[in-house]
Amino acid sequence: MVSLESCASAPALVVAFLCNHCPFVKHILDGFVTFAREFAARGVAVVAISPNDAVSHPQDSPTEMARLAALKGFTFPYLYDEAQDVARSYQAVCTPEFYVFDRDRRLAYRGQFDASSPGNNVPVTGADLRAACEALLSGAPVPPEQKPSVGCSIKWKAGQEPDY
Repeated sequence: MVSLESCASAPALVVAFLCNHCPFVKHILDGFVTFAREFAARGVAVVAISPNDAVSHPQDSPTEMARLAALKGFTFPYLYDEAQDVARSYQAVCTPEFYVFDRDRRLAYRGQFDASSPGNNVPVTGADLRAACEALLSGAPVPPEQKPSVGCSIKWKAGQEPDY
């Protein structure tokens, strides 16, 4: 279990909705792991959450999540949102999707990692997420242009799809 209180002293908090099976997540995952390592060294708290129904998508189960985290050397918690309540409270719609909160835990950024996606030949840089975190760390405003993330829709449990 991880709580917001465990990140209270961090100057910024990144919450990433990820999963194991999505090609969009797979495409940016190494870049995100590098981002998390670099920004954690600067005090930014990073947490990843898998919101998908593991019954319909067993590759997104906690066992497989632990395997992936070990394989990729995650330096951040990779949490399973079994009840899907966290994803619903954030109004998350896809994986990957990124949220950045300032020191007071006000939402400062919601959007894409960068402009890269499978097959578009744009390098994975994390430019959008990096710009948001750099701004918060330097005391500058977060860039106002925030592009929504594109990826795989969250795999909601049958009958649990949100209406947002």
